[in-house]
Amino acid sequence: MNAKRLFTAPARRMAIPPYVWMLLFFLLPFAFVVKISLSQTTLAQPPYLPVFGLADGFAGLKDAFGALSFDNFRSLLADQLYISSYLRSIIVALTATLLLLIIGYPIAYAMARLPSRWQGIAMMLVIVPFWTSFLIRIYAWINILQHDGLLNQILMTLHIVSAPVVWLSTDTAMYLGIVYSYLPFMILPLYATLAKADPSLLEAAADLGVSRFDAFWMVTVPLSWRGIFAGALLCFIPITGEFVIPDLLAGSESMMIGQTLWLEFFTNKDWPLASALAVVLLAVLLVPLVVYDQVQRRQLERR
Repeated sequence: MNAKRLFTAPARRMAIPPYVWMLLFFLLPFAFVVKISLSQTTLAQPPYLPVFGLADGFAGLKDAFGALSFDNFRSLLADQLYISSYLRSIIVALTATLLLLIIGYPIAYAMARLPSRWQGIAMMLVIVPFWTSFLIRIYAWINILQHDGLLNQILMTLHIVSAPVVWLSTDTAMYLGIVYSYLPFMILPLYATLAKADPSLLEAAADLGVSRFDAFWMVTVPLSWRGIFAGALLCFIPITGEFVIPDLLAGSESMMIGQTLWLEFFTNKDWPLASALAVVLLAVLLVPLVVYDQVQRRQLERR
């Protein structure tokens, strides 16, 4: 057995479990979701038709496949509620991701410039919020932002405002909750990329007469593009489908797609339409992943 076969055979065997995991816990459940999205709502259990049954034989399966339709996807395009939910989710996700990048980049940059003995402590401080339940942290923000909460008390004590400000049930409260909750997902990829940057490149730029500001934009930022893309994806994708934070902190005037999914699935009991919403949401979220993959390939080709 040559060296190539010796190393490729174990590598191929090690690649099998992740594919099996994806097949059983993602592709197979997603196939059920696609099937339900092509079904019709009915007052039954389960609340959709047709229901596939192996006991019906080949003829029954053929009739069931023939009953599937794209009516639910047509309904999504015909109803402004669903279109506005998608647009609001994307706008909120883009805005929140930009805010996270603006706040998270300086923090990650400062962490990467710390002495090595302090970097582990700084990383621990970033991870500490994960030790508390996500739901408890959101309810803590409700207590902070309520009419007589801590934030209004501080603002009134400092004489910044003369009367309590309405924070809850606003987009401001929603963005505060999102940025607080997802900030570690932006900081950690950025820190991992910036910590690997060669400091001698900045020294070389300084020797060539480049100012610190220009060196930051010409050297540091280009070297951290992978961390920026990774952090943006880690934040943008889950924020798009976020349900808890908008439902508890934001107003009810316009809903995000996660709230619309909950409404259709649990309140209206329209599983086929909710499944169609989920399928379209996954298709929308595949776009930034494809863009990221293409950018990565082009960078590898240039090298």
